[in-house]
Amino acid sequence: MEEEYSVSDPTLLLISASDFAFHPGFQSDSSTKEFLDRFPLPVIINALQTKGDVPGLENALVACLERIFKTKYGASLIPQYMPFIVVGLGADSQKVRCVACKTVSCLLENSDETTVSAARLVIEYDVYPLLLKCLTDGDEQVAAAAMDAIRNFAGSAEGMDIIFPANTNEATHLRNVAAGCSSLGRVRVLALIVKLFSISSSVATVVYNSNLLSPLEAEISNVNDTLAALSVLELFYELAEIQHSTEFLSRTTLLQLLSTMISNASIGSILRARAMMIIGRLMSKENVFMFIDESGNPRLGFVFTMLSHTSSSSCGSEIQFRNDSGRPKSSSSKPKIHSIFDLEH
Repeated sequence: MEEEYSVSDPTLLLISASDFAFHPGFQSDSSTKEFLDRFPLPVIINALQTKGDVPGLENALVACLERIFKTKYGASLIPQYMPFIVVGLGADSQKVRCVACKTVSCLLENSDETTVSAARLVIEYDVYPLLLKCLTDGDEQVAAAAMDAIRNFAGSAEGMDIIFPANTNEATHLRNVAAGCSSLGRVRVLALIVKLFSISSSVATVVYNSNLLSPLEAEISNVNDTLAALSVLELFYELAEIQHSTEFLSRTTLLQLLSTMISNASIGSILRARAMMIIGRLMSKENVFMFIDESGNPRLGFVFTMLSHTSSSSCGSEIQFRNDSGRPKSSSSKPKIHSIFDLEH
């Protein structure tokens, strides 16, 4: 393909791709087709693979491809180029990996079920393990794009079977993925579990039955690593905001872990404050006492008392959430949730 689709003048392609990618208006199917009639996808892909030394070309082509595949016409072409998506997911360039992940999302979001299903293509080309690798070792943008693609993959029955395999020894089982990667990668996998849990109550049931909440519980127990504990507490806060979370979290040891953390004066105040806010979020739900019995947990009863007297108690300043400048916020304020993809920085 290199000779047949080689670009004789990469500068012309750079200018045209930039014009298309950064055009301020809406790119229609007709304008996308017109552009691809001038520069077919094989030409763009070949230039991306062979002309990386041309200044600005990679950025322009990546932005151009992203915009092409967001159109219905562009998305319809993706099944023909699955081998190149596979190559892109494993590329050295983070920008290429990112656009490959986004292309998978476009495929899944614009699937034409009159032909082969998008989920079936993802399975046939073994894309899911590559997405997991992008999630755990890609940069911030790659990891976020990979997570979105996996969430879209979970929208199909075939995708659910792959993401939640019956065999717990599968290398792609999320418990095994989390156990086998770096600390940053592990937090990203935990964030993916939260993202999947949020899709619906039925998916949350699968997450719970797959014992995928237990890695979060285990991680929160590591209070000696403040940064790691904070990252997981932020994920639990996201969980607590999900409408159907109380039913499932009440079956775990989370409330006991949090109440123990809050009542332990040796633990840093910022960790205790985050834990307090998670319980407060859970307890604000109308159906909470259908699932939670405070009489069975004395520490939890203590926490409820603290919550009801936060503004006037002597420990009020301690359990108020602090912003980055160290100034206390109102205890009713929602904490700032930092991106878990930023931890490597």
